[in-house]
Amino acid sequence: MRRKLAWALLAPALIFIAAFFVAPVLALLAGAFRVGDGFGLSPLVAFFDEPLHREVYWRTLRIAGLATIASALVCYPAALAMVRVSPRWRGLLTGLVILPLMVSPIARTYAWIVLLGRNGGVNALLQATGLADEPLKLLFTEGAVFVGLLQLMMPLMLLSLVSALENLPADVLAAAATLGANRWQAFTKVVLPLTQEGLIVGGTLVFTGCVTAYITPALLGGPQVLMLETLLYQKVNVMSDPAAASVIAVLLLVTTLVVNQLLKRVAR
Repeated sequence: MRRKLAWALLAPALIFIAAFFVAPVLALLAGAFRVGDGFGLSPLVAFFDEPLHREVYWRTLRIAGLATIASALVCYPAALAMVRVSPRWRGLLTGLVILPLMVSPIARTYAWIVLLGRNGGVNALLQATGLADEPLKLLFTEGAVFVGLLQLMMPLMLLSLVSALENLPADVLAAAATLGANRWQAFTKVVLPLTQEGLIVGGTLVFTGCVTAYITPALLGGPQVLMLETLLYQKVNVMSDPAAASVIAVLLLVTTLVVNQLLKRVAR
């Protein structure tokens, strides 16, 4: 009787998950691997047979991976500093971190277009300091896409690390110092292992956001720096190739899941 009651209570949630999460994923997989009246891996093989597709895939992984690593290196010291200030100042700093998330990615990306243009602030600074004799081509490069995605996704990493560090027991660093650990040993042996979940969550969010972003790569990279999302847009709206678009969508999903598992293994 209790088991039947439990299943009855779970039924609405299970139906919701099956209808809005499981069914769309199954439909996506069916569209990506459909071959005639059956299924096979030939669409995936055909996709990677194209040199352009391989280049776009590895470029997407490279830029997303670099942005994830850079955000972790920048945000960890910032998160450590934020959790050491008073709660009043911590709330103010958290609000400032969240503020960019309230601004449209389109507006933030257009700001980078202004800064990185030939007559923008970055080129003006480079010429004023003598690092460049003439305006450099900064837009429509992998560097521009990297900077735009890094600025776009860093708040997610920072908030994840701050949340993990706030749950760190206050006396663990004192205990580590009592046992003879210096600051570096305390960080690598105590703080980092105890806050690895925040790093994993932040890394997954940043990497997923980078590989699935469309606006920033499209505006800062243009057709010269294609990424998977911009390639997917071309397959659907320009080439009318929904089968290839389904393969790209599956690649995005599988790549995100694999990276999440790799981060967990590295943490262990």
